[in-house]
Amino acid sequence: MIVGNGEVGEGDAGIIDVADFVIRFNDCRSYGAGGSRTDAVAVCNTGRPAKAMLGSREWRTHSGVVSAREIWSVRDPKKFAAMRAPLAVSHPDLDDFCDDYTDAFSAFCAETGKTHVVIDTSLHEAVDASLSAFAPAPYVVPSSGMIVIAEVLNTYADAEVTLAGFGHAGWEWHPFAAERQLVDSYIAVGRLRRLGGKMLISSSHGA
Repeated sequence: MIVGNGEVGEGDAGIIDVADFVIRFNDCRSYGAGGSRTDAVAVCNTGRPAKAMLGSREWRTHSGVVSAREIWSVRDPKKFAAMRAPLAVSHPDLDDFCDDYTDAFSAFCAETGKTHVVIDTSLHEAVDASLSAFAPAPYVVPSSGMIVIAEVLNTYADAEVTLAGFGHAGWEWHPFAAERQLVDSYIAVGRLRRLGGKMLISSSHGA
């Protein structure tokens, strides 16, 4: 179960909490209305979001973060180091976007007995390639949600994967329209389902 920070349907919390593995994002805004089980927290490990989380006692002591066994850093430091110079030209306002806090998340995991997963550049580039089929407007990076969906489908090929709280809206430099189309294409062939949405293929086919 991948639970985004968008609206979660009334009554869906119980369904989320009985999943085998629940992934939430950043400050776990879905926690509560979207259930409480949290096995992994996927974080933006660069830029302002990373700095804010690591500097926040509230984040470090959040029940979802505390209960998670894994922290997933969605931004490979090598990829974002390479993006710094081009972004300085194309988006000078994003001057701290590539500041890397991966080591600090590793230290946090070491202190708290969690596993730290860093999603590889190759996965990010595969997502870019998949999105290109939908002719997205110029964007900076895919959303954390899209990266995590791809990582789960790639790593847990036989799992039944369900999404909740995905509105495909937010920061202007994520390609949300193309991401919605890509997710819908995965749903159409039975690789994903949306919680509360109609199943288009029997779950017995796996994900």
